[in-house]
Parts: sequence; C-alpha cells; structure tokens
Amino acid sequence: MTLFEPRPRTRRVCLLSGGGDAPGVNAVVRGFVHGAHRHGIEVLGSQYGFEGLLDPKGLQPLSIEHVRGILPKGGCILGCSTRCNPFFVPEVHGATTVDRGPAIIDRLKSVGVEGLVLIGGDGTALAAERFTTLGMDCISIPKTIDNDLAQTDVSCGFDSAVETASHAVDALHSTAEAHARVMVLEVMGRNAGLIALHAGVAGGADVILIPEIPYRLDRILVKIRAREALGRRFSIVVVAEGARPCASDVLEVEAGRPGHLPRLGGAGARLLHELEASDLDHEVRLTVLGHLQRGGSPSAFDRILGTQMGTFAADLCRDGMYGRRVVVQAGRLTSIPLKADVAPHKQVDVEGALVRAARLVGIDFGDTAE
Repeated sequence: MTLFEPRPRTRRVCLLSGGGDAPGVNAVVRGFVHGAHRHGIEVLGSQYGFEGLLDPKGLQPLSIEHVRGILPKGGCILGCSTRCNPFFVPEVHGATTVDRGPAIIDRLKSVGVEGLVLIGGDGTALAAERFTTLGMDCISIPKTIDNDLAQTDVSCGFDSAVETASHAVDALHSTAEAHARVMVLEVMGRNAGLIALHAGVAGGADVILIPEIPYRLDRILVKIRAREALGRRFSIVVVAEGARPCASDVLEVEAGRPGHLPRLGGAGARLLHELEASDLDHEVRLTVLGHLQRGGSPSAFDRILGTQMGTFAADLCRDGMYGRRVVVQAGRLTSIPLKADVAPHKQVDVEGALVRAARLVGIDFGDTAE
C-alpha cells in the first residue's frame, strides 16, 4: 500500500490555502485537521496553494502531529502562492494558457480524494465553484485581510491586519508630532477601504481616504490647516491602496493577466506628491505598511475564528455537505451554497455607523470641509 493509497473504508479530503497568506490560516488548518481526524477522515495538504495540485510531489499527508504548535504562527504551514491559477496555467513559452482543472480532478480522484476544502478569498471561492462543476465536491472557507467577501460578516485575517495597521498609526503619531509633519500611511485592501477605515478610527487618524469616497486634495488641505489653527501642527492620513482622487483612476503596479487581478499600489505616493506640490507648509512623509499586514502572529480573534471555521468545515465533510461556503452571518457561524445569489464583494458602507462615527469625531474623508 503506497503513501497516498487510502486505507479500506477510509474517507479522504484535500486541504489548501489559495491566494495570499493571512494571519489565522494556521488556526483554520489546525482546526480542520483536528476535526477531520476525530471524524475518521484523512487529510492531504496541497503545498503552496494550487501549485501543489499541479506538482506530482505537491500533496502531503496532514496529521495532528503536523499541526501541533502552529496556532500562534503567522503564514501558513502549507505555503501560499498568488501566482498560480489552475485554470489559466501558462504554457512553456508563456504566450497562451491551458486549463489544468480536469487533470487535477483526475489526479485527486486517483488518490481517493472525495472532497476539496479551499481556504481563500474571492478567487479561491470561484475556483471552488469551478472544481465543483468539473465533478469534485468542494467547501470554501473565507480568508482575506481585505474582508471584502460579501457573503460573510468577517473573514479570517482581517482583525490581525487591522491590529497591525492600528499600531502603525499609533507609532506615527509621536514622530509626526515631534517634527510637525504630515504622515501618510498606505494600507492594503484592494478596492475596499475596510482596513483603512477600521485602523484609522482605532488609531485616531485625522484623514482617511478609501476607494468608496473619491477625495479632493483641497478638502484634505482644509483639514490640515484647520488642525494647525488649533495648534495641532501635525496630521495623520491613512490611505487605502485603492483610494483615488476625484476624476482619476486607481493606480496599478502590475497589470492583470489571465486568471489574476491587477496588483494595486502607489496611492500613498500619489498623495505625497500632491501634498508636496501644494502650498502646504509642512514636511510630508510616507509609510507603506505593505506585507507587514499579512505577517506576524494572528490576533486572539483570528485564532478563535480560524479554529471555529476549520472545525465547522470538518463537520460539513463528515456530513457530506459539500458545495458550501463557511460564513459568519449576524454573528453566527453557518454555511451557504457555493453559488449563493449574492454580490461577490463588499465595500465600506459610506452611510454606515462607523463612517458616521468617524465624521462625528472629526475625521475627514477628503470629501467635506470642516
């Protein structure tokens, strides 16, 4: 009997983390492996996301021994990859792509895999839908620091990313005040400003710029000068990577390609140049938080959320309830169909309670003067 030959009457599933890493993914892996083990289900792990499904040596058995001690660790013990989409795999010369989905399904079934459990964001959830149509039962678990999946109130990794960004805002306050500077902090989030909004409110930023509210430079200058008139000679501006001025486009540092979204960036640098080109009598400095938001030990919230999501997915496998997304709705862990008839993405509710609270404590969004 070979390593990947399932034991008689033993069920087997494959687990992978698609897309980028996020704090708390190891909690999901640990929770799922523990739950599956107790349900009598064997688990194979795909190394480096979808790449492991394409590599003959990319699958490894996952036992409880493999997940001991990983709860407080960042990253993912299986590895992650944002470069591989199994349905758009570049051919040798890179000019065209080939769909490897059917071959992957054949391989998984040949080693006795009955279901595929995918941890990830919108792209990974779409892959789960597509694998399902090809004949492989799937379950999707939401993981993205952007928290932009509309089907769930919260995704694994968001809370930790907000904590990291909030601490950065705290740290910038002291150096900004010491030098009477305007400090610009760029955070991740793609086309949703949820990290910027939550971190900006938690850290006491003066201006928050998000994709959902295109900004005007003159409004930002009014805010900074109003603070100076009150004797506050420094300001903190938190800008989401997808933020943009009115009548301008979102900046990209890498164009999209088949099966992959464009990579955003440069919003903070653009604002820096705009402020420096104005008649503002302040030094301006930029901090791009970047992948610090993805790294480090996960928050207690993400450890608990990840554990619950992982064990919940194991319960779904036990009951044969495939074709489901694990979600949090109204504070309750539940599941919905993979192809639920809802919008794929969510953004900041610009009329919502948190934006209103931010405005009432004096935070500006670049759209109104004080």
